[in-house]
Formats: sequence, structure tokens, C-alpha cells
Amino acid sequence: MRFNTLEDWLSWQESLHPSEIELGLERVSRVLARLDPQTPSFTVVTVAGTNGKGSSVAMLEAVLRAAGHRVGCYTSPHLLRYNERIRIDGETIDDHSLCEAFERVDRARGNDPLTYFEFGTLAAIDLLQRAGVQIALLEVGLGGRLDAVNVLDPDVALITAIDVDHQDWLGSDRDTIAREKAGILRPGQRAVCADPRPPASLLAHADALGVRLMVAGRDFRWQPRDDEDWEWLGRQAQRLPRPALAGQHQLDNAAGVLAVLQWLEADFPVGPQAMARGLREVQLPGRFQVLAGPPQQIFDVAHNAQSAQVLADNLDRHPRAGTTRAVLGMLADKDMAALADCLRGQVDRWYLAPLDVPRGATVAQLQAALGDARSSAFDSVAAAYAAACGDSDARDRVVVLGSFHTVAAALAQAV
Repeated sequence: MRFNTLEDWLSWQESLHPSEIELGLERVSRVLARLDPQTPSFTVVTVAGTNGKGSSVAMLEAVLRAAGHRVGCYTSPHLLRYNERIRIDGETIDDHSLCEAFERVDRARGNDPLTYFEFGTLAAIDLLQRAGVQIALLEVGLGGRLDAVNVLDPDVALITAIDVDHQDWLGSDRDTIAREKAGILRPGQRAVCADPRPPASLLAHADALGVRLMVAGRDFRWQPRDDEDWEWLGRQAQRLPRPALAGQHQLDNAAGVLAVLQWLEADFPVGPQAMARGLREVQLPGRFQVLAGPPQQIFDVAHNAQSAQVLADNLDRHPRAGTTRAVLGMLADKDMAALADCLRGQVDRWYLAPLDVPRGATVAQLQAALGDARSSAFDSVAAAYAAACGDSDARDRVVVLGSFHTVAAALAQAV
């Protein structure tokens, strides 16, 4: 074996390809054919979108497992440990299994210089196949059309909320970005669009391919019933408990999940009790994750305008008597000003920190985006988080946001 520890494998993968991101399916397709020339034995659900992918995968996993189905998941990025990216029947993959899968990918790749994400995607496919899962839920990393996850043909595709993000790779407007997300669709395939405002380009592409597409607002919708329940209106009405994930937007995600389950029902039936149990028990760290404190602490990976507005709405629905302090670190290619604008009415003071990653924004860039907002600068997320908590009392709250990297660094201190 090339390396004996997961840390050594990951460090080596980071330097294997000259680019951190290199979209395209040629390398992945070649290596997958060598790694396992057979068609995967599991049903594939591929999930693309700007926001809501992780929440949708988590809900699908929880509901399908509650119904007794053997489910595998591949998601990204991770928060605290790389192992979080691969789950088999609810269990996070262990170091030894990952290292063995990396060795198999390394042998199969020949001279192909895979990116970090490509290497991990191929290892995930290999592990899910060997584990004998019945259904695999695969989250697209970036875009859709040229993302490594798209090397497998999905049996059902889910496209969640679409917003402007990753402009350097995907385009500068929703229609252009939607075309990239729609790259996961296949001719005649079953698919769901959970975005309540689906871009015209996505619908046109689906029509051109003859995709059997269920669209939010057209083929299904939801309505609130009370503080505890909501109703899904599709082929038939279903009254259900609200998902355990916080926020009204999670009902958009849950509605899309139910549409996917409608497409899957012949092979993966889910009864009403399993549906309710899965929604009640679903968990996903870093999405309006609340620690009681004191002070109250909220961790949210919001990193673009759409997700920041959702965070702002959630904060508005859960007011605090005291001061709200926000710990912010972001990647430089994100729209920092747009994110800050969404939260100006909710944040009283900003605690800014650089991210120790190649694309991390500097404190000066963050300050420029915030303008005249009250802010303090720190050398690290850990220092900013400690200061924000130290400056707060029981009436206050600390909100950590801006990136998975930011939330991970603060959560490591909190736990």
C-alpha cells in the first residue's frame, strides 16, 4: 500500500493534480472502467443544486433507512473528518476501509492525475459497491454536467434550489448555472426539480431530453398546517411532521424529497410511519445547528446570498434579547458583500477571520465587503470564535457562518 494512514493519503491527493478543481469526466470514466468495469448494482439518486443538497440527502437517507432499506451516501465537503463523506447504512466509513479503497483507485488510475475530489468520488463508488447497498445517494460537488459524481447515470435525479455561486466555473446567472446543474439529467429519466422558481433553461433542457420531470409548484407543492405539521400535495395529499432540520426552507427540500420517493416507490416503498420517523429523526451538522450555551451558539455553513437570506430568516424567527455576534470566514471567490447585506438586520457585530486554505479570503477583503459595519479582526477562526463567546453573556448569541471551513474550525473548539 502506498500509505498506511488516512492523513498521508489525503495529503498526497491534494498535490497529485496541478489544479484543485479540474472539471471533466474523461479521467474519472477511464479510471472507473479499470476499477470496476461492471455497472453498479445499486440504484443511483444524484442530487445537484446550489443550496439544499446536503439537507435533501440527509432526509432521503433518514426516511429510506427508517423503511428498512440499505442506503449508502456520498456527500461533500465534510465538517470535522473526511470519513463523514461516506456513510453505509448510517455508519461513517472507517479509516482502514478508506485507505484500502484509495489503494484500489491508485492502482486503477495508471498515469491519470486525479483531483482530490475525483479520487474521493471513485473511492466512494468502490466502497458503496463492495458494501452491497441497495440505493446510493450521491451529492454533486460542483455544478453537475462535468462533476465527477456524474460519471454514474442516475436512476432518479434531484435538483434543489439554484442560485448564483461558483461563477468562475458555472456562469454568472441562474439560467446558465441551471444548465450546468441539468447536466445530471438523462434522456427519458425520472427527475425532480425542487426549486420553487425553476429557471427556464433547466425546463427546456429537460423537455429536449424527454425527461420525466416533477417540478415544484407545477407537479407538487406543500402547505403549512400548524407549528408541528405540514402537508405535501402531489399525486395524493400527505400530512407529515416538520423535518427536524430548522427553517421554513427545509419544507422546500422535504417536498422535493417526497417527489423523489414517489419515483422510487415501486422498488423502495416507504410507509407513512417510516416517512414520519425519518423526518423527525434526520440530523445534519452545520445547518442552523444550535448549542444552548450560554451564550447560545448557532453554526450554519451559509456561504452565498440565498443561504444567507435563509439564515437571516431563521434568526428573525428565533429572536434574542441581547447582542448577536457573527464569526465570519469565507472563500475569496464568494460574493461576500451580498452575504453581508442579507444579514445586516440580524448581526450587531462581526468577528472576522481568514481561512487557512488556498482560496481563503483575507480579513481586509471581508472588511471591504462589510463596509462600515462594526467589526473586529482576528488571526484565526478559533480566535474569533473564542472572542465572540467571551464577549457574550446569557442573553446574547454567537453565529458562526461563511464556509464549511469556518464552521468546522469553530465546532472543533465547541466540542
